[in-house]
Amino acid sequence: MSTHPLAGQLAPRSLLINVPRLVAAYFNRAPDVSAPDQGIAFGTSGHRGSAFAGTFQEAHILAVTQAIVMYRAGAGITGPLFLGKDTHALSEPAFDSALEVLAANGVETRTDVGDGYTPTPALSHAILRHNAAGGSLADGIVITPSHNPPEDGGFKYNPPNGGPADTDITGWVERTANALLRAGNRDVKRIPVARAKTTACVRLYDYTTPYIDDLSNAIDMDVIRDSGLKIGVDPMGGAGVNYWRPLAERFGLNIEVVNDVVDPQFGFMTVDGDGKIRMDCSSPYAMAGLIRLKDRFAIAFGNDADADRHGIVTPGGGLMSPNHYLAVAIDYLFRHRPNWRPDAAVGKTMVSSSLIDRVTKRLGRRLAEVPVGFKYFVSGLQNGSLGFGGEESAGASFLRRDGGVWTTDKDGLLLNLLGAEITARTGRDLAEHYKDLTRDLGTPVYDRTDAPATGAQKAALKKLSPDSVPASTLAGEPIRAKLTASPEGHAPLGGLKVVTDNGWFAARPSGTEDKYKIYAESFRDTDHLQRIQNEARDIVATALGGA
Repeated sequence: MSTHPLAGQLAPRSLLINVPRLVAAYFNRAPDVSAPDQGIAFGTSGHRGSAFAGTFQEAHILAVTQAIVMYRAGAGITGPLFLGKDTHALSEPAFDSALEVLAANGVETRTDVGDGYTPTPALSHAILRHNAAGGSLADGIVITPSHNPPEDGGFKYNPPNGGPADTDITGWVERTANALLRAGNRDVKRIPVARAKTTACVRLYDYTTPYIDDLSNAIDMDVIRDSGLKIGVDPMGGAGVNYWRPLAERFGLNIEVVNDVVDPQFGFMTVDGDGKIRMDCSSPYAMAGLIRLKDRFAIAFGNDADADRHGIVTPGGGLMSPNHYLAVAIDYLFRHRPNWRPDAAVGKTMVSSSLIDRVTKRLGRRLAEVPVGFKYFVSGLQNGSLGFGGEESAGASFLRRDGGVWTTDKDGLLLNLLGAEITARTGRDLAEHYKDLTRDLGTPVYDRTDAPATGAQKAALKKLSPDSVPASTLAGEPIRAKLTASPEGHAPLGGLKVVTDNGWFAARPSGTEDKYKIYAESFRDTDHLQRIQNEARDIVATALGGA
């Protein structure tokens, strides 16, 4: 895909959303309940859409919140529901809509004490902290579309395990919410938001202090402080904006927040590679501003809007690829966390770099390879059988230093601070650590491309079996594995992965567009990678046949 001419440049005014119109569309536009694309659909991380497109309206949020109330009643969840929001323009009205329903149903609800923003990891931490104390179980909702453009809205449910809800839960909630929506929401209970905020069941909660105070149990804050490491932070206008300065004061860290602006238009952002404003801290275009400052700091961080993703910038390497940093983080953690279980495994998604496989093997640890979706790491992080779980899209979490659970959702703040710990303890740039790994284990070349696909072809791709792939070689090498389910847990991949000794590809359908995604990696060179990508399209086309 070609790079947009504005990529990496400050967003021009022509790209900025009209916030009043967006919010008016949220309240005033009714979704077309007969249109499949205007219903409620939970993907890998909740329901997402835009009020301009008729996919994220007040009616959607009222219905899905009532469905969650009904689910938790049926599941016997009677403790508090932790409710948080990020800085997107639609998060504020959606928060109010959700609160109206929760209060009307008498759900014990916890909202931020300062009416501020709540990072996804802080909400996960709050759920786990409450449930560890015993008594009635808590769960949570965080209103965020993650790193997606300013016009988008998102709504995620985290059950009592603190992580993203699994498909058995989201499927039930989705079906129930759509039934409510089609019935005109007549069975939705709600009261005006002003009244909701004064009901006895809605109470204020300090998300920030317990999360920050507990960080030293997951990160060696002393070694960062004692090193005097100069750290730069760009919250990218997201929910982490009010966490970094209290964190620096609490632990005596030398942190400079280079941008503390909160703006629902995200007008301070540099444009992403496709010409859109997107708070993607793994994109060199979205992170262009912080990359330009890299020589001012020993290490610098970025986060997306709900702070569940991490972006690492170093003087020696610029913006680190998420795959590169995950490999470095895993190699370091399993050498410097002696209290973790000796059988604690390394978790990765099937589209993450195979350098992680090689690092894991050298560490003498077991690899737990799962489909895309952080929900597949939740139980392992909760019981300590996974020391680390990470995705190639810059989302990860890991255990406390004593081997207990930290969060069961992605934690961008944690992964950024780990980068500071590694740099402080070793006195070396993270890019140098990555070079050490590639010198010993091989240098991967990784890329993701797209290919066109009809709706029928996307549906067929999800249902492929290994027998659907007649090919025996890929880019001149014998195929060692044809996978349509994960090695760990045998969960459906929702696509196909083909593996050789020195390369692989995975193909998965897009959830929103008429295309499928091809992830590919070579441990030889760029030419070999291109051969893998070209043959991947042919293999997929053959497997799909007449679909």
